[in-house]
Amino acid sequence: QVQLVESGGGLVQAGGSLRLSCAASGSIFSINVMGWYRQAPGKQRDLVAHVTSGGFTKYADSVKGRFTISRDNAKGTVALQMNSLKPEDTAVYYCKATANWGSDAYWGQGTQVTVSS
Repeated sequence: QVQLVESGGGLVQAGGSLRLSCAASGSIFSINVMGWYRQAPGKQRDLVAHVTSGGFTKYADSVKGRFTISRDNAKGTVALQMNSLKPEDTAVYYCKATANWGSDAYWGQGTQVTVSS
């Protein structure tokens, strides 16, 4: 079992930065992939970025060059550094962990990110 707790959301002006953090607890060594998703009102939940236990990263095209995902496998934490934020980045951001080679998935509670123009 894995539990995820997110922090770091808030209100920021366009062009500013935020850093989101997610801490996993429980069977952290069973986690293969950790990532961030976001969901704006009326829209589907989409992948922002993820990182595997081996360090492979993937980013949505809309955030490439602006966001950076990092992970500490030993601590069971993942962070998302968000720079040059745009109003289009406004959404609820969710941490996700995939464990046991895809057989289990866990979600955090979500944290609101609001970018004003």
